[in-house]
Amino acid sequence: MSVKDKVVLITGGTKGIGLGIAECIVKEGGKVIISGRSQDTTTHIAERLNTINNDCAIGIAADVRKLEDQRMAVKAAVQKWGRLDVAIANAGVGHFASIEDLTPQQWNEVIDINVTGPFYTIKSSLEELKKSRGYFITIASLAGTNFFANGAAYNASKFGLVGFTQAVMLDLRKHGIKVSTIMPGSVATYFNNHIPSAEDSWKIQPEDIGRIVVDLLNMPPRTLPSKIEVRPSIPGGK
Repeated sequence: MSVKDKVVLITGGTKGIGLGIAECIVKEGGKVIISGRSQDTTTHIAERLNTINNDCAIGIAADVRKLEDQRMAVKAAVQKWGRLDVAIANAGVGHFASIEDLTPQQWNEVIDINVTGPFYTIKSSLEELKKSRGYFITIASLAGTNFFANGAAYNASKFGLVGFTQAVMLDLRKHGIKVSTIMPGSVATYFNNHIPSAEDSWKIQPEDIGRIVVDLLNMPPRTLPSKIEVRPSIPGGK
């Protein structure tokens, strides 16, 4: 599998890591369908991507917590380009608080988006990925192996996502479908209402994760890096 002309679905593709992945893919000649909660936003970002490579992107409003929405996104990709080669479960959210203060609503949102969302992504994409002998990639976190205070919901979701992805990898190898999870450390994104600035230059950049995705898609068919941990080269910019 190479990137050129491949059709890639990216959840949460309007900013941060999702957008960084989308930009790398279209620069390599791939096609992307990006999903997000706002049709206006996804349309705007698709138009921006189409300035990089003509007719390479479409945007669709889809909530990862709703299976029918994700099926609609897959259907849109197939209607536009006739296939789906890669599904990337990138959408994520974090609520950080002591278990004393963490609310049921916060817990449910984190689990629904970070764990159930990827489940719906692969369930909606599976038949098309079987046809294309494609790729399913989840964006997890080093928080999926390193726990920390105030991280009960987020740690649970990312530990769960890593385990989920690795089990799915074993389930789908027989169909020729590759499955990988990428586990970044600190990334310069808008996650948790952060505004990236020059002070984030030491962090992993969204396009760096995009480059990892491109490298995965360019791997020889016989080789599968199933779990990728990635960190800033120098912690804290020291």
